[in-house]
Amino acid sequence: MGLRRAQGPDGGLTASTYSYLGGFDGSSNVLAGQLRGVPVVGTLAHSFVTSFSGTEVPPDPMLAPAAGQGPSVDLAPRVEAWLERVCAHLGLGVQDPHPGERAAFVAYALAFPRAFQGLLDTYSVRRSGLPNFLAVALALGELGYRAVGVRLDSGDLLQQAQEVRALFRTTAAQFQAPWLESVPIAVSNNIDEKELYPPPFQGSEVNVIGIGTSVVTCPRQPSLGCVYKLVSVGGQPRMKLTEDPEKQTLPGSKAAFRLLGSDGSPLLDLLQLAEEPAPQAGQELRVWPRGAQEACTVRPARVEPLLRLWVQQGQLCEPLPSLAESRAFAQRSLSQLSPG
Repeated sequence: MGLRRAQGPDGGLTASTYSYLGGFDGSSNVLAGQLRGVPVVGTLAHSFVTSFSGTEVPPDPMLAPAAGQGPSVDLAPRVEAWLERVCAHLGLGVQDPHPGERAAFVAYALAFPRAFQGLLDTYSVRRSGLPNFLAVALALGELGYRAVGVRLDSGDLLQQAQEVRALFRTTAAQFQAPWLESVPIAVSNNIDEKELYPPPFQGSEVNVIGIGTSVVTCPRQPSLGCVYKLVSVGGQPRMKLTEDPEKQTLPGSKAAFRLLGSDGSPLLDLLQLAEEPAPQAGQELRVWPRGAQEACTVRPARVEPLLRLWVQQGQLCEPLPSLAESRAFAQRSLSQLSPG
């Protein structure tokens, strides 16, 4: 959800693509959906809500029932009727909810009746966002549609989510709308690793977490600590010797293998000279892990070569995998990691 803060001409598209590859469920970036097949999800923006004053007349205010049977109805008057009932239930006056916010919700519901969501905190969650959302959601419910979520974007997200869920439950009971109890609650607002781990949202009323700036930018590592170094030329090994041991290179062309245990989890990745014989399953190997004080012995149950030739003489050697295939491979690789 951090498109507007992405860096570079294609930063948003790249971030959306690789976030999905790495395990996110979707992106708010519709271009990533169109070009790369990333599932598109998200909610309306504050700017959309504040663009309405409440005096707008929808170009087509009529909405047909979800089942397709029966006459279309004018949605706005139904929303106003529900607003009175909702405000009485919440102990609010009908003048409290912002009319522009309500008009924005109605416009959104007319455009996406099967995907109606509410952004609750543009003005006030309790006094405006919630009653306006409930009025529209219940009006849609009469026509057979089900709201798909709300979003909170400021304040104490956990506390607010708990209060919103409680109000959903009481409202569902008051108006015999059991589906309202389980409407998903999404949260956003500069959420990053510090807020996610340890997982404070576990066991809470939060169902969806929107990640933005911290995943589309690199505040901790603005440049990639990885550079090109020459290790062989014309079949002859080359080595960089330097005062800094961290920057010394290992000479010679390499081959890389992943050694796996009997349970399928990786034991280690082995780097060796390309001309050396490849390790074999069941073979006992004495290896020296990087950073270790001494060598150790491993006996892999399975060996996977990690290097594959993809480009030669400027040409692709085999078709690149699709985004879905890359995502499945990434998830499969992560699932093989042992807890240790």
